[in-house]
Amino acid sequence: MSIYVGNLSYDVAEADLSSIFAEYGSVKRVQLPTDRETGRPRGFGFVEMGTDAEEAAAIEALDGAEWMGRDLKVNKAKPREDRGSSFGGGGGRRSNSFN
Repeated sequence: MSIYVGNLSYDVAEADLSSIFAEYGSVKRVQLPTDRETGRPRGFGFVEMGTDAEEAAAIEALDGAEWMGRDLKVNKAKPREDRGSSFGGGGGRRSNSFN
């Protein structure tokens, strides 16, 4: 499972986030998604820790904490929704008959 970290400063680097979470256990991976068009960070990230207990401790300690001038939003990450294609909508056939 991974942890969602929201309301991050756009100046945060993966190493910064890793060091904060390392206070609560072993950090396995950190991801900071970037905007495809601008390449800038999107203001949120994901952290994977060694155990569920370490994740729980980090969430408890850091949710709502102020860091780099922002109040963090920290919780268990939800599974990614399958949004399908970003082109067009519907895709179904329409009938012109009125039975």
